[in-house]
Amino acid sequence: MSDDGNKGGLDWRDGVPISGRFDDPYYSLQDGLAETRHTFIDGNAMRTRFGDGFHVAELGFGTGLTAVTVLHALRESRAEGRLRFTSFEAFPLTQPQMAEALSAFPEIADTAADFLAAWDGQGAQLSDFDLHVIVGDARTTLPAWEGRADAWCLDGFAPARNPGLWETDLLAQVARHTAPGGTCATYTAAGQVRRDLAAAGFTVERVPGFGRKRHMTRGRLD
Repeated sequence: MSDDGNKGGLDWRDGVPISGRFDDPYYSLQDGLAETRHTFIDGNAMRTRFGDGFHVAELGFGTGLTAVTVLHALRESRAEGRLRFTSFEAFPLTQPQMAEALSAFPEIADTAADFLAAWDGQGAQLSDFDLHVIVGDARTTLPAWEGRADAWCLDGFAPARNPGLWETDLLAQVARHTAPGGTCATYTAAGQVRRDLAAAGFTVERVPGFGRKRHMTRGRLD
């Protein structure tokens, strides 16, 4: 879940956007791109799974960094076909706010430019990428969603800051909307999150996190 710059306030700290609503950065102060690759690309083993129709879902669209990073990895892999990406976001940022945040990562600048040019306020349609952002409280919008993802990026603000996006019932809905053999990954290693994912049907692992974070969580639904 991200923050609306008008309603909740958007601050910047050393070039990193900070949510005024949740008093938490949108991505790592250390290196948001490297963190996203480690947590979500590698955590879900996406590079070995990309293919036509592969479907990534996300709780918390934020700056769009995860979506752009996934698209960049897809293009680097030269996988054929079109990837689907669905994200659930309660407080969407504006296109200029996303552009400013993404400008911090020149390595993915070309991909970000493609994304921003195609952004229509609710997603982006590209020849290799079908992005749809479902705006609203995920506790309501996810149960109503008819899709099932192959890989989940659980990217809300920290559980202590934004507990609504880590509720037991919502994580159960993540499992219900995961394809057989699908995976999930998140930067948090909070015990309650791991227990709730396991109770929902995921085989859960606590693995090394990015940078100063000792651990993160990944899971597989068998």
